[in-house]
Amino acid sequence: MDWVNAIEKAIQYIENHLVEDITVKDVARYVHISEYYFQKGFAMLCGFTISEYIRKRRLSLAGNEIAGSDIKIIDIAIKYGYDSPDSFTKAFTRFHGVTPTVARKKHTTLKSFAPLKLTIALEGGYLMDYKIERKKAFKVIANEKTFAYENAKKVIPDFWKEHYQTGKGKVVRGVYGINIDKQMGQENFDYLIADPYQEQVIPEGFVLETIPEFEWAIFPCVGAMPKALQDVNIKIFTEWLPALKDYEFAAGYCVEYYDDPTKYLKGTLDENYYCEIWIPIKKR
Repeated sequence: MDWVNAIEKAIQYIENHLVEDITVKDVARYVHISEYYFQKGFAMLCGFTISEYIRKRRLSLAGNEIAGSDIKIIDIAIKYGYDSPDSFTKAFTRFHGVTPTVARKKHTTLKSFAPLKLTIALEGGYLMDYKIERKKAFKVIANEKTFAYENAKKVIPDFWKEHYQTGKGKVVRGVYGINIDKQMGQENFDYLIADPYQEQVIPEGFVLETIPEFEWAIFPCVGAMPKALQDVNIKIFTEWLPALKDYEFAAGYCVEYYDDPTKYLKGTLDENYYCEIWIPIKKR
């Protein structure tokens, strides 16, 4: 898949349909990529989800219309997909820092969010280590939460902090971080801080989850966290997967394996810290 071409087409499609009821599914279908795969690739390349991009573009244009026209605020709210004055006012205020009523006054500073423009750079040409290994289904004991894709980059680290601050790290150390989206396309996904299940009693507040048998592409990550893992993850979705000829994404699972931080002088911040990313794949 040519990501530059796909995202350019997606942006143009969004711009042409901003005042319509468009969804992530509509955009992904237009560029002929699975919703799950495109949503993850778009977020990694652009820094925000498709839904977030659409919302910011709408609020930016709504601000322009409020400041530069006499159209009723409620009509502008409806035009850009808000079905109540309250929901529009809250979203508008979070984005622009002022209410729609204040924005209508002269000399009010508003925020602009322009359409994405892509620049082409030659990248790649590097060696990317990985191995393909079939693993039987395995069980994990986990602290589980459901998150929206939209703010996952911020809330997942917060979830890990909360896990240890509340003492749950004494039950589950955190050998795995597991992303599960069985429908491969929903707005939300389940995230598990997990350990291998050892036939122990499952305490209250924890769950038992089975990870199915898959052929996994396993990518080593070496370096201080979270940058080392994030860098490899971006390369997987933007360069390695699109270049595959024989394999494709098999299911909505992603497993992060974490080595024991106590083995390293600086723990997870050590330049030699080791972890892995597992991606389930299947023959095309």
